[in-house]
Amino acid sequence: MDTKPTHEQAQLHLQVYEMRREAKLRQGREWFFKNYIVQNLDDAMRIAGPGSENGALSMMVLSYWEQACALLNYGLLHEDLFFQTSGEFFGVWEMAKPIVPQSREKLANKQFLVNLEKAAQRYETWIESRSPGHIAAMRQFMKQMRSQAASAAKA
Repeated sequence: MDTKPTHEQAQLHLQVYEMRREAKLRQGREWFFKNYIVQNLDDAMRIAGPGSENGALSMMVLSYWEQACALLNYGLLHEDLFFQTSGEFFGVWEMAKPIVPQSREKLANKQFLVNLEKAAQRYETWIESRSPGHIAAMRQFMKQMRSQAASAAKA
């Protein structure tokens, strides 16, 4: 996107950011990045099942980023501004990606996290054109973090 953000887009962007500062969402984001280490839907149900505190935290994070990415995908947020300042959504996508096909099938909802997925796909193209190798490096870093967390959980 070669245009500058409109005033309205910038205002909405700040509102989306301000929501990230809400205490319960901050708690959810912290929990998610430390603990949401899943390879499949069974893993997700075990560590963050419906009705559990961890389930509520994980869904808060997933639904927040799904909603923010929906605003982006509908053009209400400026893409360059969002991608420059909101890379966390991509990390959330990478962590949730293993459960998406099974979740869509089990819930009979092909739209489950579709906005997050679409934004992540566009982000990959966007960031690789500006910082080649970033996605591979980030995925490697996240793999190491998951491995360390899994080792710590076993100890």
